[in-house]
Amino acid sequence: MPPRRPIAERIADTLDPLLRPQLTAGNRIELLSAAQDYFPALLQAIAQARHSVSLETYILADDSTGHAVLDALAAAARRGVEVRVLLDGFGSGEFARRLATSFPQCGGQLRIYRPERWWHPGRQLFRRLHRKIVVVDDRIAFVGGINVNDNPERDELSGEIIGPRLDFAVRCEGPVVAAVSLATRRLWWAVGVVGWADVTEPPPRRGRASAPLAHGVLAALVLRDNLRHRHGIERSYLAALRSARSQILIACAYFLPGQRMRRALVRAARRGVRVTLLLQGRMEYRLQHAAQRALYGQLLRDGIEIYEYRRSYLHAKVAVVDDDWATVGSSNIDPLSLLLAREANIVVRDRAFGQALRAQIETAIRDDSRPLRPEDYARRSWYRRVVDWLAYGVMRAATVVVARVNKY
Repeated sequence: MPPRRPIAERIADTLDPLLRPQLTAGNRIELLSAAQDYFPALLQAIAQARHSVSLETYILADDSTGHAVLDALAAAARRGVEVRVLLDGFGSGEFARRLATSFPQCGGQLRIYRPERWWHPGRQLFRRLHRKIVVVDDRIAFVGGINVNDNPERDELSGEIIGPRLDFAVRCEGPVVAAVSLATRRLWWAVGVVGWADVTEPPPRRGRASAPLAHGVLAALVLRDNLRHRHGIERSYLAALRSARSQILIACAYFLPGQRMRRALVRAARRGVRVTLLLQGRMEYRLQHAAQRALYGQLLRDGIEIYEYRRSYLHAKVAVVDDDWATVGSSNIDPLSLLLAREANIVVRDRAFGQALRAQIETAIRDDSRPLRPEDYARRSWYRRVVDWLAYGVMRAATVVVARVNKY
């Protein structure tokens, strides 16, 4: 019986020494804020593509934004550009399955990462493709947390129309693009291999390097995958937190850190580092929202500042440490991102970039968030406390079970 698709993923994951987190100089990294910056830049890059476009995303929705991107990709394919689209089978759902038959008609290629349906999930349901990457001509790369779907949207509880999600991505040029391109081509190869009989060529081994740009900055691609880079993003965070001297600023949509991450944050606060967290204020997923609030007590007691974003949904996965270390990507600080899903972050070592990202987070804190004060948190009802800790217990137990079932 031929090996299942995860075998090919494991082959690809073990043969990627060039994808180790490695800072390279000479990169141009542009910060893009939510849909208003991201999609115009993305559509322009696709329109100007001459050779290839590769897109990976968790959600590509059947809405105006999704169709605008698909139309741009189809136009590129019709003019002879090699177009590859890789969609997560759970996040993009039935629309991805429809596109698998319709999109190739324009000359593009489309594959689905783990196309399980919820009623027949198999053992790999939680190992999702959560990263959001676009590579154009091996010269420009977009990496971040922004899905291909419409904003604004409705509040899950009230039904009111709210503003666009707070989210970020980066547009990259320079040597770091080679690592991003290699990551996309490696996964595309792996998803296309069902059994050994399909292995007609080895996985890609080299990225197409771009020359360093003048006045460029240090940047690296950091991955979390199913074998070799299982802890890559978490280790990147921990190294930055442990070396912090003055400030840690994190904006994270889904925040349920493990013990090592919590310990690093608390120790930083105790040695005088100002630690500020911007977290989800609107209840999007009840269980996860309650579980993360169970952890706030310890953090607040040790002087960590917590703000809850209220203007819309927070979808950002970004951090700034001492202004000279910053990360933007798809990885939340929770078990699904750090232990199970495929994620991609860009780490930037540049003071100007760090200050620009910090300024945007601080503006969101000042204008659209509310502080969670220790005395207010302590006055929660006994019912609320019990619910939060029960939710936390359920989440941790589920993580253990899922991690054991989804070993690779």
